[in-house]
Amino acid sequence: MSASVIGYLSIGVMLVMIALRMPVALAMGATGFIGFGLIVSFDASMSILESGPFETLSNYGFSPIPMFILMGVFASKAKMSAELFSGARTLFGSWRGGMALAAVCSCGVFSAISGSSLATAASMARVALPEMRKHGYSPGLATGTLAAGGTLGIMIPPSIALLLYALITEQSVGDMFIAGVIPGLLGLVLYCVTIAVTVWLKPDLAQPGESSTLKEKIVGLKGLSGFGAIFALIIGGIYGGLFTPTEAAAVGAGGTFFIALFRGMTWTDFKDAVEETLFLSAMIFFMIIGAEIFGYFLSVSRISFTLADMVASMNLAPFAVLLCVLALYMVLGCVMDSLAMLLLTVPVVYPVVIQAGFDPVWFGIVSVITVELGLITPPVGMNVFVIKTVAPEVPITEIFKGVFPFVLSDLVRLTLLILFPSLALGLL
Repeated sequence: MSASVIGYLSIGVMLVMIALRMPVALAMGATGFIGFGLIVSFDASMSILESGPFETLSNYGFSPIPMFILMGVFASKAKMSAELFSGARTLFGSWRGGMALAAVCSCGVFSAISGSSLATAASMARVALPEMRKHGYSPGLATGTLAAGGTLGIMIPPSIALLLYALITEQSVGDMFIAGVIPGLLGLVLYCVTIAVTVWLKPDLAQPGESSTLKEKIVGLKGLSGFGAIFALIIGGIYGGLFTPTEAAAVGAGGTFFIALFRGMTWTDFKDAVEETLFLSAMIFFMIIGAEIFGYFLSVSRISFTLADMVASMNLAPFAVLLCVLALYMVLGCVMDSLAMLLLTVPVVYPVVIQAGFDPVWFGIVSVITVELGLITPPVGMNVFVIKTVAPEVPITEIFKGVFPFVLSDLVRLTLLILFPSLALGLL
């Protein structure tokens, strides 16, 4: 049996294991271990199993991950999310649907120092959802807005997804972060437009809030100051060459720590923040280890290269290749976590896309946006289930209905990026 055949059969078995709810990290690791053993030898597989996890965890390139997570957790523990939503609410609260606009804008700003969609959705939902309920917002609009707003965390830098893509494909982390700025802001603008159109078509979904004076609006902007300072420090430092993305992560985490300390973070809050960071980091690193072992197997099976050769022999137009890859992402996004999907698929499809002539940085932005759709589409929709835990009384079907207009908005953004690559590459 050839190495390629063993590779395809092993991937089929892995997908069955994932469908049976085996953790993705374990499924990737087991497939990589057994597949590598069948092609090379099980002694070699044991050597990879012995050295692979250590090499992965000691890789300096992965060190920003816990720092970016810690940055977001410190911001949450310092109640910065509540202050952020309160400030945004003074700007938009008097409009019909203004509180939903405030929630989306708050998600966009919070994600700028969080780097995690799930953390953004959870933090903002605890703050904004009770207020939206109190002011008579439709449960579908309120929960759908927060679930969709949370997805901004995967694109607006610093982003863990963009970081992982850069490390997998050996691209510049700084370039990926800079390339994510305009698409991330475009997503925020399109979400605001979606809310405005939705409440215009169905005014009963939201009620106008209380108006605020110019002085109150100016005071409310103070809620943005801490986030703006950290974001400017990270992106400005990377873009200006003051420090590397890894150093930026440490600087950002340190800056957020001092802001949280100044705003009354207790010792208990600090310990909880460290514990939460360790838990989330361990979960991500477990997936990275599984992906690393799976990557060794992909190399010896040469699946990526045979797939690229097969696509080349079919003489498909480059955009036909791209649409096939994005269709695969959308299908997998319905049943798989976003980071796991990136770790699983990018090593396979990246050579195919590059051979088709697409820019690797641009494809990273497009693929992450496509993965982002999986966070709010059934049946998995991780952000939807995060909102469900905050609002258990709202039926899951109601949340998915509320999210649907934002899915259409993301499809519009994806189309614009495909038609106009400069939206991602213009700042490089």
